[in-house]
Amino acid sequence: MGRLAFFVDGFNLYHSLNDEPRYHKYKWLNLKRLAELLIPPNDKLVKTTYFTTYATWDAAKMERHREYVRILESAGVDVVLGAFRRVDKTCRNCRKKYQTFEEKQTDVNIAISLFKTAVMDIWDTAVIISGDSDLIPAIKAVRETFPAKKTGIVIPIGRRAEELKQVADFHIKLKEKHLASCQFPDVVKIDNQQFVRPERWR
Repeated sequence: MGRLAFFVDGFNLYHSLNDEPRYHKYKWLNLKRLAELLIPPNDKLVKTTYFTTYATWDAAKMERHREYVRILESAGVDVVLGAFRRVDKTCRNCRKKYQTFEEKQTDVNIAISLFKTAVMDIWDTAVIISGDSDLIPAIKAVRETFPAKKTGIVIPIGRRAEELKQVADFHIKLKEKHLASCQFPDVVKIDNQQFVRPERWR
């Protein structure tokens, strides 16, 4: 029986769902259930970690996200938070400067967690849900340091991730049927609280 650990790139997965309106209804996603669905029947899921960042400048969005994180934690998912940083950019068309936010730390957090848990010998196979090629150095480092361990990629729906596929031991393409079968109930009760699926996630 192999031990599997899942590392979920929260924003990469989120944007794959947010970019296509018909996938918005799948944002209420039970990541622990998804990981269990994707592992071979004779293997054991030992850890699921969700890496994300709160959009602190948008109170409504942040509250929805906080509630979702609370539900994930109640389902047994570990959560690692990064941060956004305000940056100055220049419009390619009009050349005017403007300010926006860029997500930081997630790639580093995933890399650190991947390597640390490998050193601790928590898993035999690591599975990363992401299409972000910035994770390639971390995957290569783990494979070179721990040749007996395997690293796989779950490619979010609508993404290609050709470069990641080249360095992973295996890859799985996330499909709509996976998303549909791993949704939380519309109302989730935790202790004395009720968490309701947001209207825009229906």
